[in-house]
Amino acid sequence: MPLAKSLRPPVPPPGVVRFEEILSCLSEHGRAVDPGFLRSVYDFSSEMHKDQTRRSGEPYMTHPLNVAWLLADLKFDQTCVAVGLLHDVLEDTLTDREVLEKEFGAEVTELVDGVTKIGRHEYVRRDEAQAETFRKMILASAKDIRVIVVKLADRLHNMETLEHMPAESRRRISRETLEIYAPIAHRLGMARVKGDLEDLAFFHLYPHQFAELYSKIAEKMKVGQAATDRIRERLAKSLETAGIDAEISFRVKRYYSIYEKLRRQGIDISQLYDFLAFRIVTGSLKDTYAALGIVHQNWRPIPGRFKDYIAMPKPNLYQSLHTTTVGDQGQPFEVQIRTRDMDLVAEEGIAAHWRYKEGKAEPLASDPNIVWLRQLLEWQKEVQDPRTFLTTLKVDLYPDEVYAFTPKGEVFSFPRGATPLDFAYRVHTDLGHHCAGSRVNGKLVPLRTPLQNGDMVEVLTNSSRTPSRDWLNLVVTSRAKSKIRQWLNTQQKQRAMEIGRRLFDKELRKYGLSLRKVTDSSDFAVYLQSEGLSKLEDLYSRIGFGKTESRHVLERVVGQEKLSETPEKPGRLRQAVNTAVNKILPFGGATGPITVKGHGDLLAYLAKCCNPLPGEEIVGYITRGRGVSVHRVDCPNVQNLLYNPEREIEVRWDQQKNDVYQVSLLIEVEDQQGMLARLTDAITRTGSNINSMEADTHETGRASISIVCQLRDRKHLDKLLKEVRAIAGVLRVNRRTSGGVGTHLEALS
Repeated sequence: MPLAKSLRPPVPPPGVVRFEEILSCLSEHGRAVDPGFLRSVYDFSSEMHKDQTRRSGEPYMTHPLNVAWLLADLKFDQTCVAVGLLHDVLEDTLTDREVLEKEFGAEVTELVDGVTKIGRHEYVRRDEAQAETFRKMILASAKDIRVIVVKLADRLHNMETLEHMPAESRRRISRETLEIYAPIAHRLGMARVKGDLEDLAFFHLYPHQFAELYSKIAEKMKVGQAATDRIRERLAKSLETAGIDAEISFRVKRYYSIYEKLRRQGIDISQLYDFLAFRIVTGSLKDTYAALGIVHQNWRPIPGRFKDYIAMPKPNLYQSLHTTTVGDQGQPFEVQIRTRDMDLVAEEGIAAHWRYKEGKAEPLASDPNIVWLRQLLEWQKEVQDPRTFLTTLKVDLYPDEVYAFTPKGEVFSFPRGATPLDFAYRVHTDLGHHCAGSRVNGKLVPLRTPLQNGDMVEVLTNSSRTPSRDWLNLVVTSRAKSKIRQWLNTQQKQRAMEIGRRLFDKELRKYGLSLRKVTDSSDFAVYLQSEGLSKLEDLYSRIGFGKTESRHVLERVVGQEKLSETPEKPGRLRQAVNTAVNKILPFGGATGPITVKGHGDLLAYLAKCCNPLPGEEIVGYITRGRGVSVHRVDCPNVQNLLYNPEREIEVRWDQQKNDVYQVSLLIEVEDQQGMLARLTDAITRTGSNINSMEADTHETGRASISIVCQLRDRKHLDKLLKEVRAIAGVLRVNRRTSGGVGTHLEALS
């Protein structure tokens, strides 16, 4: 694949790594090498994978060899390289831990096990398995950071060979790479790995946009090459005149970084000018600031675009001076200035400052990477729901870019979009729970106000103020979200227990039964054990949340034949309720396309925020008085709804042959004559009916077309998307879902 080859180090190319090249790479970087040990590891891995092939048809062993070479090239030790050779033997072969430990010892085995995925079974959803895999990886990495490093190398080579996977798998893996693996690489300061992962994911997620951006950047570079050379020559001459010894280089910014900037600013590639970045690497710290002065003397700086990451380093230890200036012909360009040591950390991150002695990791308690991982692990302990865990993990991995101060001068870093409420929870949990307002730079501001770099934040409290569900929309950090959810869970569970107790007592009185006799019976203990409940309060909670009916409990414990009421009366009542609710709700219970597992008589309806289709993974959420709301697992509203996992309930599709569902698409196209006709023709060819269509044109020569059409299931949607993407002039296709605030777009192109 051309992109993969252009992103990788020049030698060796993917797919042809030889074992001897790995040994040479380790030696070149000054790492201790035991050829006999690594040869035994290589032979063992080759034997375990000997009958396996990759989707490309190549022998499977090409993958561990590439991963091991990447780790050696990143300057990690031979133990890390050995784990790269072995990283798939526990997951993809019949090898077990005991055999691996006997062959290569406990350290290697622990690292290989840390990289190994949690197995996915039929009764486990993909997101649950994914969440547990990441939880396991974080736990192992907090003990030894090399677990994450091996996983990054594994993901990078998989991304380089992703073209052999089915289209849907490519999109899923690429999205996961952008949301989790690239941010991990960023947090570890591994700029090269992060950039490669992002560009490869961009290439597979948005191929049309990548091709357009790639060609236009190449065209701009061809036209602007002379201007670039002039800037470099002038810069070199000015630094030499000032007596500053420095190395000067320049590069085009990463394609995904450029694409994200275009999206944020809502501009076209023709309006992008600062796609070039010059780098000045000096010999000393004082020369970096002297070089900055020379740059500003030669070219006019753009106000607000100077950042001093030397005085205030990023959490991943990145240090550099950044400034953006305007060239002689009006073209902006960025200049990064740093020392050689800073440049080494900026490019290699953790590999530049993490050292191993005699093959054993010796992390310091103060190491920023270990501190971050341990904080992450501590915060995630309170999060049990897999979707909540994955969402908060993605937030934690988001780069910290905002620095705010307490009135005493203590500084905290936050992700972009953090608010004073995030600040309050960062200082102390009780401060967050009783936060009533805030002053930023001495001025009263709403709690939803985003913090800016350098803000001085003072938190105002009120002992009677407590968290509400709305607070979840005011914070972005996982610490704040988990503390708010924890408080809400406790309060809501207490209310549910009280409601459940009243309902159960009412049902007991209805049949003239004694609470003591029922709960002291052996049948009741057996029932609790079979339902996974440890005490009576847990049963009250389930009844209060609507997940269990009091009558159902008594039928299981006392026996249906002993209940005095005849079954006809409640049956008629339930039927009347269902009939009434079905007039209001779009679907109800077993008569619609959804069945609530174990509760066939519960009302269920498809949530309009995400409009799930048969074939997609779904989850049910018990609402107050409106039955079970059914969402896609990845619906943007699910995280806000499921702050209490006890209200989640398992649902499954029970589709009828002729059922159809409405799906809203947002299509971005070039503003061409006949585009609407080509779109409607393509949609009609797939057997879809268009309910409505709206089009808006923009000054940039593009148009946005919103279409609502009827589809049968996920396969029907995939077929329609394939037809639409194939139309010349279609730039992007999105499935439109209404989120909690505004509109959420899930990119499908």
